[in-house]
Amino acid sequence: MKLLLYSKPGCHLCEGLEEKLAALPHLNLDLEIRDITTQDTWFQRYQYEIPVLCRVLETPDGEREEELPRLSPRAPISRVEQMLQTYLQPNTAK
Repeated sequence: MKLLLYSKPGCHLCEGLEEKLAALPHLNLDLEIRDITTQDTWFQRYQYEIPVLCRVLETPDGEREEELPRLSPRAPISRVEQMLQTYLQPNTAK
């Protein structure tokens, strides 16, 4: 499953989520980290929201992004895994 993590350098919340995702190799996540400071549209949309985690869904018209629920920065890895297992069913919207 492909995920996008909207982040920026020096964001401790982003780094924490990235570390938790890296601790779940058995989920076979294809994680792309997008630095919001590299594109104005990303910065305008996410500057007050990061970290933002999205899944990429395949549609007949191509791909679309769907934001996943925001977890508490204090959420343990087990909670991150539980959320991902719930929301990462192929092409299933929740």
